[in-house]
Order: sequence, then structure tokens, then C-alpha cells
Amino acid sequence: MNAGERRQQIVELLNTKGTVLVSDLSQQYDVSEVTIRTDLRLLEKQGVLTRFYGGANKIMNKGDLKSFKELQLEERHQRFIEAKKRIAIAAVKHVKEGDTIILDSGSTTMLIAEELVKLKHITVITNSLTSAFILSDNSDIMLFMCGGTLRHKTRSFHGKIAEQSLDGISADILFVGADGIDAIRGITTFNEGYTISSVMANAASKVIAVLDSSKFGRNGINVVLPLNKLNTIITDNDVNGDYKQQFEDKGIDFITV
Repeated sequence: MNAGERRQQIVELLNTKGTVLVSDLSQQYDVSEVTIRTDLRLLEKQGVLTRFYGGANKIMNKGDLKSFKELQLEERHQRFIEAKKRIAIAAVKHVKEGDTIILDSGSTTMLIAEELVKLKHITVITNSLTSAFILSDNSDIMLFMCGGTLRHKTRSFHGKIAEQSLDGISADILFVGADGIDAIRGITTFNEGYTISSVMANAASKVIAVLDSSKFGRNGINVVLPLNKLNTIITDNDVNGDYKQQFEDKGIDFITV
């Protein structure tokens, strides 16, 4: 099979499945992951797909998007991608050499991992399988994984084992995402079983919430972190200015990028 035929088959797989992974394609076609990444990069230039770390999604119409409540990690990664990249870059500016960072799971925090991996002499603790994989490329980063029960949709670990692994931890910064946030309830999620963020916050000196502007005013069923746990919010500059004032009135630093 030549490269053109392989790429055509990749397009057909995308149309059928919606998402493909580099590792799966490499095994299926018996070529290197570098070759598959080249294929995906070329197809992205043709407007056929959008890439994410480790794979690609087909280009979807707005009507094809699922409810945000339980999007797969890859799908969440692609929503508001440019805003999330700016947020990630701004977040990492708060990190200095020698810091210990706790990185919660999520699409924006995954992009923070892609920025953190460029640094040296930091320690990162995460419950995200994807972020850990990204950070493992840098041997100058001390990396710790929370154990626990894997949630396949978000590729992250939760439960008592994950929370107990944070006992005795003293970190400088926690980066946490959100399904929703408002100036009364704080950070919320649509998953009622999500409790690890509060344990992470208790282990960190500073809590920085990283979330795109679509999350403001959205209310999940579960309060992950109340406002008194937040020090800083970093979001994109499309956020309504009223929200900035509301959070600053609560004593929370509000950064737009």
C-alpha cells in the first residue's frame, strides 16, 4: 500500500469513527508513528481533520457536536482550542524553577502539560494519564502519578486511592479546569463523583483555575471548588466583562488572554 492509499483509508476511518489514534494507525498499517503523524499533518492541511496530541478528529459540523456534559477528552480538546492554548501559555508563566505543580485532568490542563514539558527542574503531580504521557518526554521533570480508578472518557484517575496518594503533599500551584463556574457557587462539574480537585486544592499553596469563556455562567450539579479555594482565574478575552468584576470583587485575580 502506498502513502496515498493509506491516507485515503485514514479518511474513511475518520468518517466512520470520528477519531483515530496514532498508535492504532501505526499498528494497523505497520508503519512508524512518525509516518502516521506526517499523514495526519498533511490531511490537516487539506482541511480533512484536526489533530490533537496522539491522534486526530474529523472536521464536524456544529450540529454534530455532542452535549458538553460527557464529551470525550479528544473532543473537549478541540473546542475553543486557540483560546485554550493562550490560557495554557499564560498559566505556565506562573511556574518557576523548583516548583511543585499539581495538574488536574482536563482539556485545558492537557495543553498546560504541553507547555510544562518544555521546562526543567520542576515536579508535577497529576491524575491525568494523557498529561503524564506528555510530561514523560522530559527527564528533567520529576513526575508523579495519582493511582486509583481510571475514567476512560477523560483518561484520568479518581477515587479513594487517587485522593489518598495526595496525603502529605505540599505543592506550590494547582492548575484546575472546570465544566462550569460562577461567582456564587465556584467551580462545578457535571460528574457528581468528581471529588479529587478539592483534595488537590488542599495540597497546594495557590489554586489557578484555567478555563475558556464558554464555562462562565454554566452550572454543573457538583461543586468541585468553592470560591474561597480560588486565588486566580485565567480565561480568554471573549469573556463577558461583568464576570471579571464579579470575581475581582471576591478577591480573586482575573486574567484574560
